[in-house]
Amino acid sequence: MEKDTRIDDLLTNLKPITLEEMKDIRLMNRTDTKFVTNKETLVRLLQMAQGKYYAQFHNDSKIANYMTTYWDTDDYRFYMEHHNQRAPRQKVRVRTYMDSHDTFLEVKTKNNHGRTKKKRVAVPDQQITGENGNEEFLQEKVHLGLADIHPTVRNQFHRITLVNYGKTERLTIDFDVHFHNMETGKEANVGPLVIIELKRDGNVYSPVLDILRQLRIKPSGFSKYCIGSIMTNHDLKQNLFKQKLVKLRKIANS
Repeated sequence: MEKDTRIDDLLTNLKPITLEEMKDIRLMNRTDTKFVTNKETLVRLLQMAQGKYYAQFHNDSKIANYMTTYWDTDDYRFYMEHHNQRAPRQKVRVRTYMDSHDTFLEVKTKNNHGRTKKKRVAVPDQQITGENGNEEFLQEKVHLGLADIHPTVRNQFHRITLVNYGKTERLTIDFDVHFHNMETGKEANVGPLVIIELKRDGNVYSPVLDILRQLRIKPSGFSKYCIGSIMTNHDLKQNLFKQKLVKLRKIANS
């Protein structure tokens, strides 16, 4: 709780930027890089970010709440594509922005150059149906219909979004990630782990990269779907993720 209070206090000191203002920040030649750390180091990062970043706020809060449900085939096609390091690979999810109640059916595609593209359509809630073109959307993007996929893992988490003063990058910081497996009924969470994703315009200078280097935080992939799946369904093939889990435990306890 002490760390959470310190995080809240540090966010209060960052200049605010609204969701509407965020829409003007278009990163056309975007590169995405993920990092994993813990809450103690996040406090230090936010201290070092003072005077360099805006914090996005909505409904008077600088911490947003998300819910995401991932869908997969009976043979876990999307999970296995990631496990086997296949590229291109895809994921299907339904994401709800809990503070605004906006919900989207999304398809994420990562190509063999490491670039990720996201396509989405608005839906009424987490229980997607074939109405309003959802079936056609899935057939076009993943060549599957609703009869071919089902919900597997749901997560909920908090997110902080920072924008540098030059407005050439966005930094999303996710923490308090909790998983619920829709098939096994098992629950899990990542404890003090924090997942950071830097989205910037090409290779322009990034203040946070200097901060991350000083804090000795190195790039590290993290898939909420895959990590949530192996933490809540031990029957899944997970050979290539075992070393990742060992590394994550070390980061959480450091």
